Amino acid sequence: MTNRTPLSGPSVWQGKDIKDSRRWIRQLSPAHVAELERALAAVKGKPWQEIERADFPLSPLDGLLADIRDELENGCGIMKLRGFPVASHSEDDLRRMYWGFGTHLGTPVFQNRSGELMRAIRDEGAHVGRTYGQTRDAKGGTFLSSYARTLTNGGLRFHTDRTDVVGLLCVRQAMKGGVSTLASTPAIHNAILARRPDLLDALFTDYWRSRFGEEGTGKAGSSTTRATAYPLPIFGVRDGKFTSHYSLTFIEAAQLADDIPKLTPAQKEAIDVLMATAQELCFEMTLEPGDLQLINSHVTYHGRTPFEDDASSGHDRLLFRLWLSMPNNRALPEGHEVLWRNIEAGRVRGGIAQVAI
Repeated sequence: MTNRTPLSGPSVWQGKDIKDSRRWIRQLSPAHVAELERALAAVKGKPWQEIERADFPLSPLDGLLADIRDELENGCGIMKLRGFPVASHSEDDLRRMYWGFGTHLGTPVFQNRSGELMRAIRDEGAHVGRTYGQTRDAKGGTFLSSYARTLTNGGLRFHTDRTDVVGLLCVRQAMKGGVSTLASTPAIHNAILARRPDLLDALFTDYWRSRFGEEGTGKAGSSTTRATAYPLPIFGVRDGKFTSHYSLTFIEAAQLADDIPKLTPAQKEAIDVLMATAQELCFEMTLEPGDLQLINSHVTYHGRTPFEDDASSGHDRLLFRLWLSMPNNRALPEGHEVLWRNIEAGRVRGGIAQVAI
């Protein structure tokens, strides 16, 4: 058994303690909103994805942006920024405003293999599996890709995204449900260390994950799976900085293939304990229209409760998502290149590699 020690610092928190804190909440002031409106007016009519940072000047927000970056990387790792004027703008203009803001906070990276830079998170209906990836599981049931699951009204298990920071701007909220669940991964590490240090060791071993629905073009379980899969530990530490990359869906997809190493009994039990501990230590963050949630993927798991829409009353859930590589990001352990491509601190990294057409 490895001689591991507890992690420390503000990123180690329990939901029962942090849920009533104001540390992770910021508010756009009227002056901030006025600056966003002025910047938006300068790019009216321009496609949002063509807007560059210089086109969207926000120098009066420099102090706020620096504070957010520092809290995400060196603080608790989560943030809710309130006050985006979503009610007074079209979806197109909100994309322009959010994208322009995002270019000042970090560098947006691709969210799928065909160049998506901003995803509209909404329930797209029964076709999502056919459109975004589905296969059959070992029992003959339908197994949806991670991409497809995001675009349903179902719950999402605790996971991380392939980026330093995930940004979710709430435009409209559901009639019922759709609540974010967040857990500190360093706190999960410490809890497992205290209770089951043997299983903590297992979480530092390689778990094979499939790129099904993300980068791979073959189906999960097909003969091409090994070529579109990668091994990576769930937990890692470098220079005292912790990181976790985890999606049970990608692990399960890899396990459908005959040519991928199977999980050991210890690895299976470690996942069960990981998920139970995340649920025990999490808290719920409710997003209202105009709220921007920012999550440091290295130290936070996030999930979602199921939701019900009612479009007739304007309660059909819509969030805009950006993946941001951060200028003050941490160095990552050796071996993480398979996922991030660049593991040194302060480098642009993450997102999904693009395929030539």
